[in-house]
Formats: sequence, C-alpha cells, structure tokens
Amino acid sequence: MKSWLILFFFLFFIAKVSAQTFKSFHLPDSTQRDSTLYDIKAFKPEKHFFRASGELLLVQLIPWTYDHFIRKEDWTKVSFKSIGHNLNFSNWEWDDNSFLANQFAHPYHGSLYFNAFRSNGYNFWQSSAAAFAGSFLWEVAGETNPSAPNDFINTSFGGLSLGEMTHRLANVIIKRKHRGSRRTRQELLAMAINPVNGFNRIISGKWGKYNPYEADDTTRITAFFDLGYRRTSTRIDDILDRGKNEIFGRLELAYGDPFEDNKRAFDNFFVMAEVGQSDSARLNTLRVQGHLAAKEIGQAGSRNRFLTLNVNYDYYNNSKFEYGGQSITGQLLNRVPLSTRSRLVTAVGGGVVILAAVPDHYMYYGEGRNYDYGPGIGYHASTWFNYGKYFFANLQYRGGVFWTINGHDSYYFLHAFTAQGRVNIYKNLGISSEFGLYHLEGHYKEFDDVNDYYPYFRLSASYQIGLQ
Repeated sequence: MKSWLILFFFLFFIAKVSAQTFKSFHLPDSTQRDSTLYDIKAFKPEKHFFRASGELLLVQLIPWTYDHFIRKEDWTKVSFKSIGHNLNFSNWEWDDNSFLANQFAHPYHGSLYFNAFRSNGYNFWQSSAAAFAGSFLWEVAGETNPSAPNDFINTSFGGLSLGEMTHRLANVIIKRKHRGSRRTRQELLAMAINPVNGFNRIISGKWGKYNPYEADDTTRITAFFDLGYRRTSTRIDDILDRGKNEIFGRLELAYGDPFEDNKRAFDNFFVMAEVGQSDSARLNTLRVQGHLAAKEIGQAGSRNRFLTLNVNYDYYNNSKFEYGGQSITGQLLNRVPLSTRSRLVTAVGGGVVILAAVPDHYMYYGEGRNYDYGPGIGYHASTWFNYGKYFFANLQYRGGVFWTINGHDSYYFLHAFTAQGRVNIYKNLGISSEFGLYHLEGHYKEFDDVNDYYPYFRLSASYQIGLQ
C-alpha cells in the first residue's frame, strides 16, 4: 500500500477515535467528589527531573545507536575533539540537509525533547528550555558534523510548538473514566501522537488504569476531517487545462476558544495537517499556531477583542511549492456576534520570522538542499464567518519578506491567498471547497529574478467532530 494512503488512514483513525472522545467533556457530580480534583488547571503533577533527563538522553541515544551500529555512519564517531570543536561557535556551519530533514524531522525531535520534561510534570516554559538544551546537546555532542544554526533554531522553536500541541492533544484523547477496549484505543492513539507521554504512562503504571483523582482535560475541540481532490498548477491561466490532479486528506483542529481560553501558553491553538498524493512528499502541510499571551481591550468584560501573542510553526511541501519557518506574531483578534447562531471573527497582525527556508531556483547541492535561509517579517489578515455548524467561510491572506543570510545573495516576497467554504449537508457530513494561490517573488544579485505563481483548487467531503 502506498505510504500516502497509510498517512491518510492514520488521520482518519485520529478523527474517528476523537469523535467518540470529544462527545463527553463533563465533570462528575460535585456532591460525590471535590470538583477541583478534576480541573486540569488546578492539577499540579509531580516533577521527575532525573527521569525527564534520562528520557531526553534516551531520545538522542536511540537514533545515534541505530546510525552508529547498523548504518555505520562516520558522523556518529563522537570524540572529545569533535565536542570541543563544536563548542566553539565560530565553527558552526549551515548544513545541506533536505527540506524534509531540516524543516520537519528536526522540529519533531525537538518535540520529543520538550515532552521528556512536559510529561514529567514540568510546565510549558520549563519544557521549552529542555527543547533548547536537547537541541544544543545534540549539535555539540551528538554528531561529529559541525553544529548547524538552522538545526538548533528549527529543533528548538519547532520542538516547543509541536511538543505542546501533541502534549495537549494526547491528554485530551485519554479519558480517565473510560475502561476496556475503548480506553486501550485511546491510549494507543495518544501514544502515537506523543510517544514520550505514552512511554511515561507505561513505566509509571498509569497506562489503561482508572484513576478518579487524575485530571481530565475538558477543553473544547473543534475539528474537520476532509477527504477529496485537489488540482495544482504553476500558472493561473492553465490550472483547468494543464493542472495536476491529486487525492488529499486534511485535518483542521482548533483547541480551545481564543476569546475564552487564553490564560496560559497554548490554552488555545490551531493545527492543520494535510497528506496527499504529491510526487515530492506525502506530508504536504503542517501548521501550528499556539497562543502565548493575550490582553483584553475595548469594553471591559465583553471578551470580544484581544491583543494576542502567538508562536507559529509552518511546513509546506508539495509538488509545486516548499516553505518552512518559525515565527512569533502579534495580532488584533475581534469577534462580532451577528445573531444567536452566527458570528464574524477578524484577525490582523504581524511579527518576526525567526528563520525561514524559502525556495531558491538556482540552488541544489548536498543532500538535496534547494532553499535559502533567512529571517523576515510576516503579516496576515483574515476573517471567518459561521452560521451555527451549518456553514463556514474563511478568507485569509498571509505574506512576508525574507532576507537571505545563508544561500545566494537574495531577498524574497511571499504571498498566500485562500478562500474556503464549508456547507453541512447531513448531521456532521458536508462539502468543502477551497481556492488558494501562492506567489513567490525572488530577487537575486547574481541571477535573474523569479516571479512564480502556484494556484490550487480543492473539493472534498467534510466530517465535523467535537462540535456542540
């Protein structure tokens, strides 16, 4: 079976199990037990520093052992000399790894470092420090290759975004009151999403066991699962005549309400994952936008207008376009209730792109590097409208300007436009359509400038889960 089909059915399995899980977010009768025991915000787990540290080292030791003893890789022959060399920051070098390795594999490993501490009782900020420490440790002592600044940034910042997202989702999926086969399915799915947390549940004896004093995460989840057809091209005027047809599956998930759940980091976040029949990659998109802080403005107590600070992880990799980046953005978030069933939400903002990988038409070397690295400034504007759970519409623009600090002497402008609509037809089943356009302007000192367009169209069946 093709690997993209495996990825698709994994997403479907997430949707199916989650649909059962998200139906019953409630507390036990307060007359039977103190309700604060079941409040995730009041629950303070015990910290296990040495276990967390050991698991972080184990996460690093497993791939190193495989590459050293099975693949016989030269870069695993670490010595005090190589460690001393990498401790000197003047010896650090930008690497030539593929887009997938640098923009996804490294952030994923960073999420494991993060969750080694997060699943052992530490909070978001403390665990973020573990992601940075784990990344630095690997760059210095995990390999003989010169330490790479792009790896350190991607592993650290991407690790905390993916790490907290997977930590929260795994905890939502596991319902402590459930038992039997249903509980086993939840434990397995949660472990697939967050392996370190699952490992800790096994060694601590929590796996599959009912504990009335353990807190459930009762945060509301809204999610859409799409399966359908998409058409892509490199020119706007021939997308109908010469476009390429592909099958795709997508999961969009909103954890928490940004207007209500915004007291702590990642009390609300948005995730979008897409897999498809692309000829360049099976994982085509992974986006995470996580809340860091918020301040209510406007009329006191209205809770309809906030200034928010967010951390973002972006990964796009399909047959027509690649982009990856880590950023911190601020935005003005505004909600306008139109009726008892409908509302309009707008967002406008921008911020700093810490590091972005942007396609370079004139680069290809090493293990497949075909992109420049550089910081930038990002900006966005969007609006959402919904009528109950029957109709959703979304218009969005995201853009940025980037300056190359490693690669060809260049700078880039990137624009992304999307227009999406969903209509419910029967219960939680509906139809979704989306049109999008990526526009990349590349300006080079030694080469001709590029001006590329990547239009696409999607049509899919849509399944809603977790809606009340």
